[in-house]
Amino acid sequence: MKSFTITTLGCKVNQYESEAISEQLQCQEWDAINKGVVADLCVVNTCTVTGKAAMQSRQAVRKLIRNHPGALVVVTGCYAQVSPEVFSSMPGVHCVAGNSFKDRIPQLITCEGNHGPQNTLVEDLSAPRPFQDLPVTRFGSRSRPFLKIQDGCDAFCAYCIVPYARGRSRSLRPEIVMKRIRGLKEQGYAEVVLCGINLGRYGHDLTPAVSLGKLMKLIDGPQCVKRLRLSSIEPTELQEDVISHLAGSKRICAHLHVPLQSGDDEVLKNMNRHYSSSFYRELVHHIVSVVPDVAIGVDVLVGFPGETEGAFEKTCTLVEQIPIAYLHVFPFSKQKGTSAETRGDSLPPETIKKRCQYIRTLGATKRRRFYEKFIGSTLEVLIEGKRDRTTGCLKGLTRNYIPVLLKGNDDLMHRVIHARLTRIEHGRVFGECLSR
Repeated sequence: MKSFTITTLGCKVNQYESEAISEQLQCQEWDAINKGVVADLCVVNTCTVTGKAAMQSRQAVRKLIRNHPGALVVVTGCYAQVSPEVFSSMPGVHCVAGNSFKDRIPQLITCEGNHGPQNTLVEDLSAPRPFQDLPVTRFGSRSRPFLKIQDGCDAFCAYCIVPYARGRSRSLRPEIVMKRIRGLKEQGYAEVVLCGINLGRYGHDLTPAVSLGKLMKLIDGPQCVKRLRLSSIEPTELQEDVISHLAGSKRICAHLHVPLQSGDDEVLKNMNRHYSSSFYRELVHHIVSVVPDVAIGVDVLVGFPGETEGAFEKTCTLVEQIPIAYLHVFPFSKQKGTSAETRGDSLPPETIKKRCQYIRTLGATKRRRFYEKFIGSTLEVLIEGKRDRTTGCLKGLTRNYIPVLLKGNDDLMHRVIHARLTRIEHGRVFGECLSR
């Protein structure tokens, strides 16, 4: 049997699409290898959202070429889309496939020993196009499968290459979303994560137009899985119908990830982010007033060109003041093709590093404070399919995104139980199982 391996970098959408490629390959009698086995085919699904992600993508390709001598190597994903020449010039890479060719990878490859000339298949994604449906019916050992319902972005933030890598916003039709969720429920999954590149724009391209809030109402019924979770939503796209439905639903998890990027209005303007720090502050307080137990995650981009010490302090002050659960902190890195690339007021790397360290410490404090609010509470926990390597405990996740470690037998895996959160040790929450 022909064997393959897929290495995935980046976001939930990339992870979903890698699962789709894997399923397509297995339907054509390819076999996914175990670790340590040399494959006939290596696929790398790359990311370029940051300079670090791009570097890791290059490293992953080179590592696979070394570890799988003679294998057919296919590079796809966002980095391959915007900079195909980086990979087409690498000895050992046989095919570079842009994002619009992901659904055709099984048809593009052969495993005949003589791989022939290197192919680069990348097309311009700037024109409107339909949603590329890549169905996935199985997710291996994953307890919380992703479902991609939206792709692309129309925002064109100054620092971000994603609109060029993914194209314009487009959506999976609601009836297909419902069909996919029913299928995952029949497979026994208890939770599904709805994901997209700009999830809040879901349905705006459809005829008739559908909002994310309307989709939530359509799918939140007996045909749905036990828990639905939303991935990241831009603050200007987080409409009241989404918030109100989150408050009243027994299925939609009390968890929102709402990117901030900066707490300084001038920096936000330079980033081409169309909101103010006061708008963001009021939005977060409003969400918490409607959904008191909600976990709100925040992205912060540190070191954007022109970010003064005072601007960074405003970001830290805002983060300190708002009731959030955790931070994702990213250092600014120039991206070829973005408007921020040509700005001449870049910050020294050591300044960016120092600021990142400071705000990550602040983020750790916010996370612990959020966890402390629920110590002694009994919460619903979905047990994952793998144990924690350090403690040997079962790993689970609450509806409001608190990772919990518990003692118990393997038969609890993939099940939703009730557990009491008992303590925090070294930043990790422990609990005890109360019921299945």
